[in-house]
Amino acid sequence: MKGPQLEDVLPSPLAEGLEARLSAAGIITLTLTRPSKLNALTFEMYRGLRDFFRGLQDQDTVKAIVLTGAGKGFCSGGDVDAIVGALVKQGNAETLRFARLTGEVVLAMRQLRRPIIAAVNGVAVGGGAALALAADLRVAADDARFGFVFPSLGLSGADMGCAWLLPRLIGLGRASELLLSGSFVDATTAERWGLVNRMVKRETLLDEAEAWAATLANGPAFALGMTKEMLNRELHMDLATALEAEAQAQQICFQSVDFREAVRAKTRKRPPRFQGR
Repeated sequence: MKGPQLEDVLPSPLAEGLEARLSAAGIITLTLTRPSKLNALTFEMYRGLRDFFRGLQDQDTVKAIVLTGAGKGFCSGGDVDAIVGALVKQGNAETLRFARLTGEVVLAMRQLRRPIIAAVNGVAVGGGAALALAADLRVAADDARFGFVFPSLGLSGADMGCAWLLPRLIGLGRASELLLSGSFVDATTAERWGLVNRMVKRETLLDEAEAWAATLANGPAFALGMTKEMLNRELHMDLATALEAEAQAQQICFQSVDFREAVRAKTRKRPPRFQGR
């Protein structure tokens, strides 16, 4: 049987600098494809990333996303010529519009009810580090490095949600160190601090990220989407409010097709066949 086709899933053609492939299991591997510039981002790529993640929200055939970079690096942040040079010449309205655009990318990633795995194949700097941070899970090559280098450009380290997301991953003290200094952290330290979930050999990075995505894709998509939504929402709640929100979320899951299928499969001692609803 013919599996899902990429052109039927994506709401519009991908921006230049982005490529995607869709597996039969419903996993999209999205690759940043400017390797000669360590996949530096352009205005068009930021818009393309935002529209890509927004457009997948209602695509039930997509079960998980792997985000990676072509060549030696994951992403070196905003292109010095295409973005940084242009911003110097722009006024307040234009620069604010751009800053909001970069935030829209992060928000689209966090609001997407599908797991996103960042496969960090080398350096992740500035906006590139922020993209990795916005993913749900991070697998890093053993030679990867992360740098929240905004201060080196005279910019706030609080950019693209970094001041919100990073302390929640590694704690306020370590987040303050990285965002104030703009210093780099290697993959070993990133794993120890909790910035990445797994560190693997570079040559196995994409295979391992896609295998992890496949495991998630075979799971209960409805419940996983609910879990991601609650992880985001509960960051703002006190314990009592969170417990009540979880009770209501779980009640919704109790009514799902996947819950009934899981119970049926367990009773009959067979693997569940989840439908994502």
